[in-house]
Amino acid sequence: MNSIEKKDKNIVKSGIKLSFLTLLSRILGVIREATKAHFLGTSAFADAFGIAFLIPNLLRRLFAENSISVAFIPTFRGYLEDNNEKKETQQFINSTFTLISFLTTVVVICGIFITPLIVRIFYHNASDIQISETVILTRIMFPYLIVISIAALFQGLLNTLNIFSPSGFTPILFNLSVIFGTFLLSKKMANPARAMSVGVIIGGCIQALFQLPFVLKTGWHVSFTSLKKTFTNPGTKKVIALIVPTIIGMATYQLNDLVSTALAGRAGEGVVSSLQYSLRLQELILGIFAVSIGTVILPDLTGLAKKEKWNEYNDMLTNAVKIISLVCIPITFYSLITGKEIISLVFKSRAFDDNSVNMTLGVFIYHIAGLFFIAANRIISPAFYAQGNTKLPTLAGIISFGLNIVFAVIFAIFMKGPGIALALSLSSVVNTILLFVFLKKLKTTDSKSIAVKSLLYCLKMILLSVTASVPIYFLHPLFVKKFIHLGRFAGNGIPLLLSCAVFAVCGIILLLITKDEILFIIINKFLKKGKNK
Repeated sequence: MNSIEKKDKNIVKSGIKLSFLTLLSRILGVIREATKAHFLGTSAFADAFGIAFLIPNLLRRLFAENSISVAFIPTFRGYLEDNNEKKETQQFINSTFTLISFLTTVVVICGIFITPLIVRIFYHNASDIQISETVILTRIMFPYLIVISIAALFQGLLNTLNIFSPSGFTPILFNLSVIFGTFLLSKKMANPARAMSVGVIIGGCIQALFQLPFVLKTGWHVSFTSLKKTFTNPGTKKVIALIVPTIIGMATYQLNDLVSTALAGRAGEGVVSSLQYSLRLQELILGIFAVSIGTVILPDLTGLAKKEKWNEYNDMLTNAVKIISLVCIPITFYSLITGKEIISLVFKSRAFDDNSVNMTLGVFIYHIAGLFFIAANRIISPAFYAQGNTKLPTLAGIISFGLNIVFAVIFAIFMKGPGIALALSLSSVVNTILLFVFLKKLKTTDSKSIAVKSLLYCLKMILLSVTASVPIYFLHPLFVKKFIHLGRFAGNGIPLLLSCAVFAVCGIILLLITKDEILFIIINKFLKKGKNK
């Protein structure tokens, strides 16, 4: 095995590990939301925590994650590839560490002072108690921005050196910290929401501290330097120059989240939390399928683009969209029929009562309706990135996010929470359409063939899913009636498993009857893997 093949094998191995860690993190994320549901349900405290966590989390996405990937990683890689003296590279790392620590500390101090003004944006006719509690929770969690930004820097440094596992493991530690923190501290604090908030801070600190030994093991370290050296360092100046346009672009995306949550907060008690519970279920499905497929095909698409193998490139992209259709469209139909039992199984508990279930179900129906389009966007976007085109998918994103805000403002008036969920799904549909339209501008991509083949396959999957749904539409209520007396887990879990089995068998039979090409591709892949073993 030559060095290139060995390197590719190591990258694939790292990618598999990272995918597994991401999946585990998503599952724990759902358990974290289930913990929140157990203690807070869809109460005013649940909304207060959701809004309070949104603020530092929004700033984290704005300043830390994307800024590190877009600005720090390319600059640090440049230092390594240019064979700069280790002292110069170390000075750059120290300057970046100081810059991030200084800026996030300033933002946190200012944010804590103006928290009462920020919180007012999210409420209309709320009680003084709810507003004051949101202020307290926000102030508790604001320092999360500092530690998670430092954690993002460590992640960027490690990822540049092709070390992925430590940063992939930290979200797992974060979720565990929030879960255990809530259970251990809920009785010792004024309310469970404050216990969760403390768990968030502890989790953020653990995310940074856990990665530090791995950073030191690489031979690099982090330490503070003077602000003068920080702002005059050539590498740091380059990072700042790269960060500014990134923040402007990300601000559009984050504004969408901010406006949606503000509208939800003003729509009534429990709307914010019901939206978050529903989105967590949707993200779990996306994390298992769409994100994994998108991550896998990007390097392959990039390789095919560099070799100018455009026929294979177009086939891979078409098959990726078809695989997403094969997965997401049936899941959508199954979830529309069994959504109440899914939500009850995952979230129903002491504070998450029947009213909470129904409120979340009302939102979930509209969220899950847009599942395919959200997943498809994460598959089609890599087609642009593989050819070095980031402007077109960004433009599509900005247009769809703008429409999401417009739709949310209109629908929230008449439909409240479900209207905000519907707005997200409709804007995702627009985003998908725009991406297919923009594919025409990539001269090397056969956009017409990809669009036509994808559309025909989607229509086929809709027809097969409707057919497979007929039996469980009638059988599922009977399963629920038969086992509901067994309690939350068995009473909801057994009907879901039985309905899933019937649905899956019907679906597979229909795919075999129609000689579905994608099904046979997947079967052949598994057979080859078995032979190789």
